[in-house]
Amino acid sequence: MRLLPFTLLFGAAALAAAASASDDENPDQENTYFNQKKVPPMLELTESNWEEEITASKWLMVKHYSPWCHHCQAYAPTYQTLYELYYTSTPEGSGNENADFTKFYDFRFASLNCVAFADLCEKHNVTAFPQTVLYKDGKQEGDSLRGVKDLPSLSKVIEEALEKTKPGTRPKSLDLPKPGDTESPAFKQTLTLKKDGKGADPSQNAKAAATTKAAAGHRAVSKKPKKPTATPNPDGQSVVLTADSFQTRVTMTQEPWFIKFYAPWCHHCQAMAPNWEQLAKEMKGKLNIGEVNCDANARLCKDAKLRGYPTILFFKGGERVEYDGLRGLGDFVHYAEKAIDIASGVQDVDAASFKELEEKEEVIFVYFYDHATTSEDFLALERLPMSLIGRAKLVKTQDEELYKRFKITTWPRLLVAREGRPTYYAPLTPREMRDTHQVLRWMRSVWLPIVPELTASNAREIMDGKLVVLGILNREDQDRFFQSKREMKSAANEWMDKQIQLFQLERQELRDAKQLRIEEAEDRNDQRALRAAKAIRINMDKSDHKEVVFAWCDGVFWQRWVRTTYGIDVKDGERVVINDEDNRRYWDQTITGNYIIPSRTSILETLNKVTANPPKIKPKLTISSFEKIFFDIRVTFSEHPFLTIGCILGVALGGASWFRGRLRRTRGGHFRLGEDVGVMKDFKAPLLGSNANGKVD
Repeated sequence: MRLLPFTLLFGAAALAAAASASDDENPDQENTYFNQKKVPPMLELTESNWEEEITASKWLMVKHYSPWCHHCQAYAPTYQTLYELYYTSTPEGSGNENADFTKFYDFRFASLNCVAFADLCEKHNVTAFPQTVLYKDGKQEGDSLRGVKDLPSLSKVIEEALEKTKPGTRPKSLDLPKPGDTESPAFKQTLTLKKDGKGADPSQNAKAAATTKAAAGHRAVSKKPKKPTATPNPDGQSVVLTADSFQTRVTMTQEPWFIKFYAPWCHHCQAMAPNWEQLAKEMKGKLNIGEVNCDANARLCKDAKLRGYPTILFFKGGERVEYDGLRGLGDFVHYAEKAIDIASGVQDVDAASFKELEEKEEVIFVYFYDHATTSEDFLALERLPMSLIGRAKLVKTQDEELYKRFKITTWPRLLVAREGRPTYYAPLTPREMRDTHQVLRWMRSVWLPIVPELTASNAREIMDGKLVVLGILNREDQDRFFQSKREMKSAANEWMDKQIQLFQLERQELRDAKQLRIEEAEDRNDQRALRAAKAIRINMDKSDHKEVVFAWCDGVFWQRWVRTTYGIDVKDGERVVINDEDNRRYWDQTITGNYIIPSRTSILETLNKVTANPPKIKPKLTISSFEKIFFDIRVTFSEHPFLTIGCILGVALGGASWFRGRLRRTRGGHFRLGEDVGVMKDFKAPLLGSNANGKVD
């Protein structure tokens, strides 16, 4: 992991946590045991003790690490076992079986938290985690060991240093334990012989038994107790939160909370209140339930940027996600149980546990990582589960068998498995993999099952902007119901396979066209055309075809809606409609005029005709013809607002011009020759004419 400047931001928090831990915990409780010998806690270096400890012994091996670094976490057991092995070992050349390794070789082990003491690590040129450095008399000896190292590599460096200090005192070879072991292989063999009564006299056996018993007693006494964790929601009640208690109990802790923000005068809040109280009882001892009165805590609700009442939010630490489901008790309980599961963090799985998970979950997001995955990648991953509550399961893995199953060759990699069918997240660069907003946008597009159930909470998500193959099924007839679902899943999988093939074919055609342009420009030696051809980007994101999805609904539960919208009654048999919600139309018949039924053949042959441009089957309307006129006008205005405004202004100006002309003709505002001629007809001139002043001579 690279040492980035942002790690400095965590220094103060880490120091405070370390100080708190040192005040609350007794160092004696952190003792471990190796080969039935007590091992004290490893030396932790800080800025205050660095200068003193670095020269306190001839040799000092220091592990530089970050608490959030995944590689450091994987390396920790190896380094701890290395320390315990050498601390409890007896120098062979000392002549004293009770000789102390640390004093005999003047060799110690230590660790340095580079998040809490970033300046100190930068001062000593630590640029990556973990990094192990051997110091001799306060100065670095040899090259630093970067990354995760195994016990043999570390032991080789230490043995060379020990041999320099006390030549001839080290064994020719060491039988090293595995990381995390509490006994060396040689010690295990000795215990086995003693247990069998071979190679030891009774006094030695008794001594060994007494030593074992004493060590077991010490382990039982000094075993570090787990910190008591407060039981969530102990009384089964919704906790009334104020601005102060909200900060101390919700924001400043890592405990999950499910909180409603309400107003006493809100009728929807009043209607929801009984279900919320019952939810608190159901979640007793499982999840904290709270409520905030926004009339009494207006500033808190304003800071939360609520859009209305009631608003229900799930909190964990400083993160939150809004609950947008239905407000029934069952909906609340279902969401809360999913929240408890996801709030515990991203589960690490292997092939066996993933197979068990597939039997319970329809949609699983899988994050593949390896030893080179950085802590920044894992921090970005930990921000995702909150948005998946009630939607899907997120897990991570580094299992080789899963690598082979999903053909993973680059890390990290993200995919979604829906009933075993993988869909891969296309971006692969580190920046794109850490872009939480971009990843969540992709997750939202694929987090529904292949054939989800249509409910009131997901109806908009499924129906809007898509062509939906909707199966109207009867759940009461179980045999027929499961058979119909299998047929719909089979049709959905076959349709998806076909679309992938068409996508690949279209992409290949675009690539071939680009290559032809490049070759043509090269043949003509036209550098300008060659640069233009190479600059062509093959963009497959935009498509003229509407996305096709599959879903089913319970025809008995949605009987009224199904009958009024599609004119179908599930009692007459299960049916399938292909719905285009954006245009308020649907298809319920095949090209031969028969009804579409939950059959793979019936669905696919009709779907091909419907997706043609224009459709080869005449659609039906979900609204009346009169409503369709106003709907089309509204759609046109929303899709082409400027053109529509221009047309309206043109019609308005034309109408105004016509009305103005009409008005002028009615009032006689212009000079008209016919009317003047009529007046002149009634006027008779004198016999001899008239002069200019009207007098007659």
